[in-house]
Amino acid sequence: MQDLHALVVEDDADISAVLVETLAGAGFRVSSAADGRAAVEVAASDPPDLVTLDLTLPHMDGIEVCRRIREISDCYIVIVSARADEIDRLIGLEVGADDYVLKPFSPRELRARVAALFRRPRTGGAAEAAPHNNAGGARAEDNTIHCGAGLVIDPDRREVTIHGEVVDLTRIEYDVLAHLATRLSRVCTREEMVLDIWSSALSHDNHLVDVHVANLRGKLRRHSETTWIHTIRGIGYRLDPVED
Repeated sequence: MQDLHALVVEDDADISAVLVETLAGAGFRVSSAADGRAAVEVAASDPPDLVTLDLTLPHMDGIEVCRRIREISDCYIVIVSARADEIDRLIGLEVGADDYVLKPFSPRELRARVAALFRRPRTGGAAEAAPHNNAGGARAEDNTIHCGAGLVIDPDRREVTIHGEVVDLTRIEYDVLAHLATRLSRVCTREEMVLDIWSSALSHDNHLVDVHVANLRGKLRRHSETTWIHTIRGIGYRLDPVED
């Protein structure tokens, strides 16, 4: 974690101190903000690689902070909150958070979750590392993956295009798509996707997969009415190539 910047956004001084100590112990250069407005300002002036974010904050709530940081950064965002309701977790993930940790939290577990996120490469991606099945689709000589109907995944650039137009995806959304695309026409279980994409059984909440798949589908739908990703009830998801 050397040379990486972590921003702790937390208005409780004691919890903030624990988070700062935990992340500093993991090797991060750590800064902190006690309210939402300050958090956005820090993220803009000193771009973080990681943000831990409380949801209940003065001046601007954590959901809005997450949304604004996501507009300017693709850093990892981990919500650390006492809000246990599923709707809070879903909204947090929908606006771009990568993981959600409930208070009270274990510093050891938080470090493990953060380490799991950073095991995902910052360049390249899941499509490079994962075994793949090209049945029905084509991995071209330039390493791009063609899923038909104009959908192309470029693992070297971590870029997704539909008919040449870039689809704006978060890191996790890209990893979800790359995981499915490197296993074309094969059913991928939610458990398998959690272990591969989050690299840790600690992120065991299968709702993570469902929310990110829903977000991914929505973004693909803005560019095309084609359906590539299919839900396999009770199991997971499958990406089927489409004939051009």
